[in-house]
Amino acid sequence: ALKRIGLTVLLVEQNTGYALELADRGYVIENGQIAMEGTAAYLSTSDHIKKFYLGL
Repeated sequence: ALKRIGLTVLLVEQNTGYALELADRGYVIENGQIAMEGTAAYLSTSDHIKKFYLGL
């Protein structure tokens, strides 16, 4: 419903798996810099995300 009315939500969450379930798009910030960005689908299949944030 929020997307339909054009509302953007900034979610700051350390639980990466949970955040990717909620988001359409995401950014990974490491040491104050954007390290990765993309759709939630893209980020959830990233080897970097799987290794360092999801523990897979």
